[in-house]
Amino acid sequence: MSMRHAIERARASAAVPRWPDKPREECGVVAVHVPRPLDIAALVHLGLFALQHRGQESCGICVAGGDEIRIEKDMGLVTEVFTEERLDKLRFPAARTGIGHTRYSTTGSSLRFNAQPLTVRSNKGLLALAHNGNFTNAKVLRDQMLGEGAVFQTTNDSEVMINLVARYAHLSLEDATARVMGEVEGGFSVVLMDRRRVLALRDRHGVRPLVIGAFPDGGYVFASEPGALRVMGAAFVRDVRPGELVVADDRGLHSRQVLPGEPTPCAFEWIYFARGDGALDGAPVHAARVRMGEVLAAEAPADADLVVGVPDSGLAAALGYSRRSGIPYDIGLYKSPYAGRSFIAPSPHLRDQKVRLKLAPTEAVAGRRVVLVDDSIVRGTTSGRIVQLLRDAGALEVHFRVSSPPIRFPCFYGIDTAARQELAAATMGVEAIRERIGADSLEFISESGLSRAIGLSRTCLACFTGRYPAGTPEGDSEKASFEQVTVG
Repeated sequence: MSMRHAIERARASAAVPRWPDKPREECGVVAVHVPRPLDIAALVHLGLFALQHRGQESCGICVAGGDEIRIEKDMGLVTEVFTEERLDKLRFPAARTGIGHTRYSTTGSSLRFNAQPLTVRSNKGLLALAHNGNFTNAKVLRDQMLGEGAVFQTTNDSEVMINLVARYAHLSLEDATARVMGEVEGGFSVVLMDRRRVLALRDRHGVRPLVIGAFPDGGYVFASEPGALRVMGAAFVRDVRPGELVVADDRGLHSRQVLPGEPTPCAFEWIYFARGDGALDGAPVHAARVRMGEVLAAEAPADADLVVGVPDSGLAAALGYSRRSGIPYDIGLYKSPYAGRSFIAPSPHLRDQKVRLKLAPTEAVAGRRVVLVDDSIVRGTTSGRIVQLLRDAGALEVHFRVSSPPIRFPCFYGIDTAARQELAAATMGVEAIRERIGADSLEFISESGLSRAIGLSRTCLACFTGRYPAGTPEGDSEKASFEQVTVG
């Protein structure tokens, strides 16, 4: 192993604790096809920058046009990987099609060979694929293909899908992709390309998001969130429907409803993951977060002087709590914009220093009884450190309010929560969690209250309820673990 690869491995393994204290989204995807040659690399780069929050471990861009197809990918943030020199390698006169990816791995190794887009040479030419979510039957499919002599170059489940598509040599790319949609299970959104077109699809439950945008001069873009469309200069058209396959090529936009749609999008997109400046499946994100705070105030009132949100994800819910309760809202925690990523936090002392590096209490909390609003509690360790920060700054009381229900079960659809035994709410009641984090009181939003706040008829609440709409690995949520699943 070269020194560079050894450093990459060490950095990657230390980048995130094995089980994070916040749920972590897996990936963001972008795909573009335009009728005339354009600087596709720059366009996709903009989209990935807007989706950086959906994955910070690796990123990649694949560009095609004419007889040419080029790919660049590596470990790191979008701004770290895609320098002008590297973007120049993706630029050529005939470029009209491209896909991009930002990745956070849940269990697949966080190493360069797992970075996406993935490519494979087939009778259909060179194909490239980028993926957000999990295929819950990936292990079964992979083992079957290995038994038939298939060779895999990575440890992520995206390679299972792209190899399945390539195997249907007698079918067109669209027909092969539609066939594979009926074979893979789980919660996912996928973009796929060859030299002439891009394809986009969602699982039949629409667990992971994917939207369509149109450029004013012609052409289309697919992205995980609407915020990427605006940055790229495209207008929002609509969400890709659950179970739908959409193709963008020189003839325009074409759609096939491959599977019957049973919409149950992931509730955590509204709680935490998605940017607040967009709407997914018709439900605006920021408004939903404010309503979560309003519901919390009605369900779990507190006798307090001040409402404070944990930046950035708890701020909108804190605003809603303040509005409904009449308790004044203020900025009680300052988040440093320069803290960046901390690659090594091996001891409790250093993890505590990491929290203090990123967050600092303001004088607003001194001498006050504080309602502290955050989006979730996973293990509770970071929550406890934040409560202590406020106490050290002079807060008289800290009443913790959470805009998601207790997380009792792991996610198998592309969110890294934790192994079930690491989830605080899986092994402890609310009072025990309150004691662990050191708050004066602790309350969570109810499942029904969360659903009302989002405003959709159904959402995936599996990490709260243990009811998995899109199945689990090997069909058993109790026995299945993250170690059985690799990720895109």
